[in-house]
Amino acid sequence: MEHKFRSVIGKVLLWMALCGVVALIAAAFYQASSFYLMIALPLVLITALAYDRFQSKHAVLRNYPIVGRLRYFFEAIRPEMRQYFFESELDGKPFNRRQRSIVYQRAKNERETVAFGMQVDPYLQGYEWVSHSIYPKKLKDTDLRITVGNASCEQPYSLSVLNIGAMSFGALSKTAILSLSHGAKLSGFAHNTGEGGISPHHVKGGGDLIWQIGTGYFGCRDAEGKFDPALFEKNSKRTYVKMIELKLSQGAKPGHGGILPAAKNTPEIAEIRNVVAGTTILSPPAHSTFNNASGLMRFIAELRELSGGKPVGFKLCIGSEAEFIDICAAMISTGITPDFITIDGAEGGTGAAPLEYTDYVGMPLLDALAFVNHTLSEYDLRDRIKLLASGKIITGFDIMKALALGADACYSARGMMMALGCIQALKCDSGKCPVGIATQEKSLYKGIDVTDKKHRVANFHRNTIHATVELMEACGFGDLEEIDPERFHRRIDSTRTMNFKDIYFPKIRKLAASN
Repeated sequence: MEHKFRSVIGKVLLWMALCGVVALIAAAFYQASSFYLMIALPLVLITALAYDRFQSKHAVLRNYPIVGRLRYFFEAIRPEMRQYFFESELDGKPFNRRQRSIVYQRAKNERETVAFGMQVDPYLQGYEWVSHSIYPKKLKDTDLRITVGNASCEQPYSLSVLNIGAMSFGALSKTAILSLSHGAKLSGFAHNTGEGGISPHHVKGGGDLIWQIGTGYFGCRDAEGKFDPALFEKNSKRTYVKMIELKLSQGAKPGHGGILPAAKNTPEIAEIRNVVAGTTILSPPAHSTFNNASGLMRFIAELRELSGGKPVGFKLCIGSEAEFIDICAAMISTGITPDFITIDGAEGGTGAAPLEYTDYVGMPLLDALAFVNHTLSEYDLRDRIKLLASGKIITGFDIMKALALGADACYSARGMMMALGCIQALKCDSGKCPVGIATQEKSLYKGIDVTDKKHRVANFHRNTIHATVELMEACGFGDLEEIDPERFHRRIDSTRTMNFKDIYFPKIRKLAASN
């Protein structure tokens, strides 16, 4: 209701001001006087300011009226002048302009076609493509869902192949979290809470939650920061918690702990995380409840029992291959298997991480997926465990590459942020996010209109799933199980290409044999 009221007010102000400006300009020409033009100019600026404040579609304009319009002005002229003054479609990191644009277009339900052919050079090293079929198929089931939960799980969950990646309240604003949760509800997919605990904003949106638990045990910790079984049981049995994900490490900074500074530890965040407000809280690099693979498996079993049999898994960025092989051996020796494993690639992002960890620590996603998929198969565990993939996944092609190498479903975090309106300002660690997503400043996060942004999140999910379905059909894949790594190719140099099966799996077989 508030959204519609603000929109109507903005439009009324705009039309009144435009009528006034037209009248003043007409009077200036009729009387041959510049006096009326001098009045018209400030009126135009005041009108633009008022309209930007009242409109709800663009957070940048709500937070930075008038000045924010310079961005959209340059956006408009960029196609004609980009080769002289602006970045090209393939420039920009970590996501180039072409990647960002497809998210915006799908989130807004705008035209997402491109004109005049490909802009990447298909003969450059690293170019990737998928082989289509001259006999396309029509998928019967276009919802693209999997069931998570093995024989030990009493409450299996139907999971979309695309879901919201882990982002905590605290890292993201309350309006961002609320928009994501609402969007997940609208389009029927899951929302990972991140390790910061379950906030009221996660709950209010009504979306299904994957509760992530990190080394700080936020939301299930005692006064000393240790795991509290009773508190975990209470929170995990909430009906909207559908899965539990134990975070061992993340791709952006694997093996690195975190700090919640006292200044950011507000009473609201402290209540959610079950900590004392106004104090500095540490998230250590390692868990305190276990220190080896067998202990990890026993903790998984404990979480499953306490939650009433909900799917429980763990998330990690692959570092030492031998350590993951040790985990597989522990599954065999203990008889305990997780319901899912989330593989976070080294290309995963976060609001703030040391450069060395961001750029040089951890295994990239596709290599890690191939390794984990093969190793689980070698131990005859693959059929019991679903694999979730996380790391720069935003398009249907990204999803299909991950599925081809072993993933069953995917997360997208930064893609969902862009659906909210993220402009890749790279200010996440400053608390000064210009569009109000990665900030706790009310003057900034109030720029996010939940009524509008929740639909953009749902649109992005729905349109990306649709694009994935169309791509699968073009390749002749009748269902998710048919997606084949041999159909995906990468250029090795100007004259040689290899398919994904030959690139990844021979190397994995040799690695497993050496261990």
